[in-house]
Amino acid sequence: MSTFFIKNRIGSALVIAIIFFTACRSTKLSKENSTRNSMVIQGPLWGAVWQQRASEYKALCYQAYNIARLQLDMLLQQPHSKPIAIVTDIDETVLDNSPYEAHRALQDSAYSDETWMEWTAKVDCDTVPGALSFLKYASTKDVKVFYITNRLEAERNATLKDLQKWNFPDTQHDHLFLKQSTSGKEQRRSIVSKDYEIVLLLGDNLSDFSAVFDKKPFEERNARTMDNASLFGERFIVLPNAMYGDWEGTLYNFNYKLTDLQKDSIIKRQLKTY
Repeated sequence: MSTFFIKNRIGSALVIAIIFFTACRSTKLSKENSTRNSMVIQGPLWGAVWQQRASEYKALCYQAYNIARLQLDMLLQQPHSKPIAIVTDIDETVLDNSPYEAHRALQDSAYSDETWMEWTAKVDCDTVPGALSFLKYASTKDVKVFYITNRLEAERNATLKDLQKWNFPDTQHDHLFLKQSTSGKEQRRSIVSKDYEIVLLLGDNLSDFSAVFDKKPFEERNARTMDNASLFGERFIVLPNAMYGDWEGTLYNFNYKLTDLQKDSIIKRQLKTY
């Protein structure tokens, strides 16, 4: 075999190797860029930063719970045919899960049931500003607290431990209603209302307040919000959550099976810009 032929073969192999390496690196960079630019993945990270570092976030939470206390004081002066109760959501209403959202986004990954349950099993949530103080205050007025959450039954013990760690009131099994067959909370609220008069509902998602908001498209959800405008701050106490919620699901009609890139494309088409 001639020296020229050998050199040619070596040169060709080197070129092929370079092309292959470049293609692999290009594919990897393309994937990294797509996830770094993904609103579905990186959007919650920005929301988590705001939740952890913005004093404005804390101010909004304190504002919500200050209003709740004023309303409760007024409601306690009225006659009631049944014992009084407050119904509250848990995540982003009384417990802060922003470390989970930050962790997933920094891994260039979105939410998954498996990783969420790994997080809740850590029993490492902080409290939402104002939540503990308000619910303890309500308890001193003989107001019962019920926790209605879409955490799964498998998370029951960890959830109770997290609430008990902070000494939230009424943290026992019969005051904790987890997701069973549906994410809608109306049936669980009805169970509470059989024996108690629910005077306040606390949550970060409109479905925490009424079934009229459950899984509704954007236009109808907005219309129902305007229809019930007088109840916000009166009976419905809303906490801020820019990381996740039904507000996001409405953007792609709750089709969570879409890929992140498909969701991104749909979201970007709906943005107002110039």
